[in-house]
Amino acid sequence: MPGIVGLITKMLPERAERELQRMVEAIRHEPFYEVGTWSDKALGVYVGWAAIEGSFSGGMPLHNETGDATLIFSGEEYPDPEAIRGLKRRGHSVARPGPSYLIHLYEDDRSFPAKLNGMFHGLLADRARGAALLFNDRYGMHRIYYHESKEAFYFAAEAKAIVRVRPEVRGTDPQALGEFIACGCVLENRTLFDGMRVLPAASAWVFRNGSIELRKAYFQPKEWEQQSRLGPEAFYGELRNSFARNLPRYFNGSRPVGMSLTGGLDTRMIMAWQKADPGSLPCYTFGGPFRDSRDVVVAREVARACGQRHEVIPVGTEFLSRFPHYAERAVCLSDGCVTVDRAADLYVNERARQIAPVRVTGNYGSEVLRWAPAFKPARGFHGVFSQECCRHIDAAGSTYASLVKGHPVSFAAFRQAPWHHHGLLSLEQTQLSVRTPYLDNDFVAAAFRAPAPAFSRRDTANIDHCLRLVADGDATLSEILTDRGLGPPAGVNATVARHVHEFTFRAEYAYDYGMPQWAARVDHLFAPLHLERLFLGRHKFAHFRFWYRDALSEYVRQMLLDPRTLARPYLRPAGVESIVRGHLKGNRNFTVEINKVLTLELFHRLFVDPN
Repeated sequence: MPGIVGLITKMLPERAERELQRMVEAIRHEPFYEVGTWSDKALGVYVGWAAIEGSFSGGMPLHNETGDATLIFSGEEYPDPEAIRGLKRRGHSVARPGPSYLIHLYEDDRSFPAKLNGMFHGLLADRARGAALLFNDRYGMHRIYYHESKEAFYFAAEAKAIVRVRPEVRGTDPQALGEFIACGCVLENRTLFDGMRVLPAASAWVFRNGSIELRKAYFQPKEWEQQSRLGPEAFYGELRNSFARNLPRYFNGSRPVGMSLTGGLDTRMIMAWQKADPGSLPCYTFGGPFRDSRDVVVAREVARACGQRHEVIPVGTEFLSRFPHYAERAVCLSDGCVTVDRAADLYVNERARQIAPVRVTGNYGSEVLRWAPAFKPARGFHGVFSQECCRHIDAAGSTYASLVKGHPVSFAAFRQAPWHHHGLLSLEQTQLSVRTPYLDNDFVAAAFRAPAPAFSRRDTANIDHCLRLVADGDATLSEILTDRGLGPPAGVNATVARHVHEFTFRAEYAYDYGMPQWAARVDHLFAPLHLERLFLGRHKFAHFRFWYRDALSEYVRQMLLDPRTLARPYLRPAGVESIVRGHLKGNRNFTVEINKVLTLELFHRLFVDPN
């Protein structure tokens, strides 16, 4: 993920600058990145950056008029237009679009960056105060890793930049390893790397004389949790007003914008309220190899109703032929924060960039509005992992149980999003700028004010509000059923359609990731009939149970039965051999286990093993 890297130190400038250059090179992944460095030897600050050419955070660093304040900013910020007008009234030179106004916001508002809105991080050096400020967004989505050594405080948008100069972090944290296996992510700002952590959300850490002086947070979720609850009508009014008022910010800028359109409610609400001129907003949907999924069918209809062109980005033979490349690259680019099945997401986002360098999505809408849990801890793993590793896997379940208590919006926005969703976001952002209106500060603050009874209904809460929001924005779009059959209750046909779509959704999951072992044995008996083709592709574009068994079987065998893999201390060799034999034969389903072991093996080869 493009971002900043650097160190704050008292070491000799020559050494600090050498380390900085190595850190910058570690995050230079694409020819369309622009990179640079800046330092202030008196403050002991050495910072570098990588940014997608032409993006909001291109053209760093930023300086104020007097030259005594410098800002290196990464990510995007979506300001209130009144804030920009206020800067102009006070005599500041503000060039838009772009981030130049940010340095002036700092000059005028000492609570900086508390009022910023977006996914970002940055470093601000104030020579007049003799201090530097390292900060990130209030959700922690634009991640910063850090490592504290005797010589320096190291920070980086990508962990690999710190690994490049501090080899002592190459070991793995056993607790984090157990959490990753159980939950698919690491919890509580830990990382897979021993001695490396993640900067907490809403951090504003102050450094002076080459070392840290103050670790503070500029925002706490309780500020939104303590708002008064609203009645149903008042809540809907606030939600609607916030969404309609702030949505245009996510389509601003000089670069072309594409709409990543699905068949669900979250992208539908965006299309209903954006009101883009016909033909001005290219839309696309990710598709699979078997048939047009419900996402594709519905998204195509929505785009047509809005007068926009639509295309499908397919995942099929070409991707499978290059899976080893994309698997390794996905694990590398995300610092091990995604499993290898997310290689398909890297593939489609490379192609989405060819349509437009900015991608607007409905990400986090269902989590923030409907509190849909995106992950839960898993157990078992059929004897694949060692007894010691299983102890940490079980402990992850207890940690998760303690974290999920409390306000559901807080869990969705401040825990689930930065810990679980960060990996995929970081992968996507290596290729293009990703925007979503569902982490807008005003919108999330409004979501906390839902009526009290709604908070007892996770997954189904606020669905009526979302359907109403679509209808109020564009009545035509409200008539199109979603991929899961949601829409206006229009008699028997609509009810039947909802049941059919829900059945096929669950059946596809069962035929792919979630098939129980007894069903896998039955399915194997009827293998000549290819029953999976009745269900696969109706809702999803990637089918790794099927692919691991067939198209990718040789890769799975070579990787997982390699002596290097079987020698890992957290694995039971016999268990690994068993899942490979069973899955490749076709009478067992070990898709999840294969995902985990493949990912961890690539992680070790890329980051832990001596190069």
